[in-house]
Amino acid sequence: MRNLSTNAAPGRIHAWLRRPAFATALVLGVLGLPVMLPGLLGDYALEVGFRLLVLLSLAEAWNLLAGYGGMVSLGTASFFGVGGYVLIGLMNVAGLPVLPSLLIAALSGSVLAVLMAPAVFRLRGLYFTVGTLAFSEALRLFMVNSNDFGGASGWIAAQDPPDGQTLYAWAWMLCACTAGVFSLYLGSRLAVTLKAVRDDETAAAQVGVNTFLVKLLAFMTAGALMAAAGGLQAVKLGAIEPYGMFGMSWSIAVLSIVLIGGMGWKGGALLGTSFIVALGEWLADYPNAHLAITGVILMVVIRYAPQGLAGLLNGAACRRFGEGADEPVARAPGIHGKAARPGSPGRK
Repeated sequence: MRNLSTNAAPGRIHAWLRRPAFATALVLGVLGLPVMLPGLLGDYALEVGFRLLVLLSLAEAWNLLAGYGGMVSLGTASFFGVGGYVLIGLMNVAGLPVLPSLLIAALSGSVLAVLMAPAVFRLRGLYFTVGTLAFSEALRLFMVNSNDFGGASGWIAAQDPPDGQTLYAWAWMLCACTAGVFSLYLGSRLAVTLKAVRDDETAAAQVGVNTFLVKLLAFMTAGALMAAAGGLQAVKLGAIEPYGMFGMSWSIAVLSIVLIGGMGWKGGALLGTSFIVALGEWLADYPNAHLAITGVILMVVIRYAPQGLAGLLNGAACRRFGEGADEPVARAPGIHGKAARPGSPGRK
């Protein structure tokens, strides 16, 4: 009886933490403390926190595409860069404040997704991944060679960047918005239809699912969130240029975060983001070593822990409390799940 009573409280805590709404509210509450208590963090901590929140928003948006829709995209930088350029352009040309410009920048991400969809949705599996990467690189080269957008030199914001406390508050609001959108998706029929399209797009179409529209809605949602994150980064920098805003490093960073944290796992994006940001701070003085170590960790995780850190922690918690192990809420085909069928990766 003593052992049963001892394990009861931790078991209840474990059950509470497995509830998505409770876990999301808990994380947002902790991350929101510096917003509610100005001066709680110093300038350096606010800088690191801003980067964590922006990357977390990007990772959650990417997880919606890959984990739920099976659309493993390497085009994150295209949405990120467009959001930054639209925001700075609106501030410089129209003289709009930051927050209205940020909303329009998010809308521009959805518009870009609509423009990309007819081309990239004709591709599946690895071909879709390469197609999004090619589009992102083509857009970067266009911006580099276009004098209308400042060319390789880019633009400088007409307004001074806000202080770190304000930037952190805006990044927290974006993260909360991303979490809210993610929760709405999980609790609606859109998640069910999107996972059906991910598992077998042909079968979903045969039972009446409009596969193009389902994927487009997810693509537009993720694009808007990524563009908003790019707009925040542009506000923080005060100056933008194509190599930084459209750099492939953003796409690779988000991919690494989700794979290390656990694709499709609740909390995987948070674990992966925290790990990547902490590793980056620890190896800030050794950039070459940082890239090499991150690559090695990524290979080890893919080979020996394909469910990521979230999967490992979930398994350990379930063994501790004597419960059956959970399964990830979503998994992208060809990455951690079953490989795509031989006839599916190419064109329809």
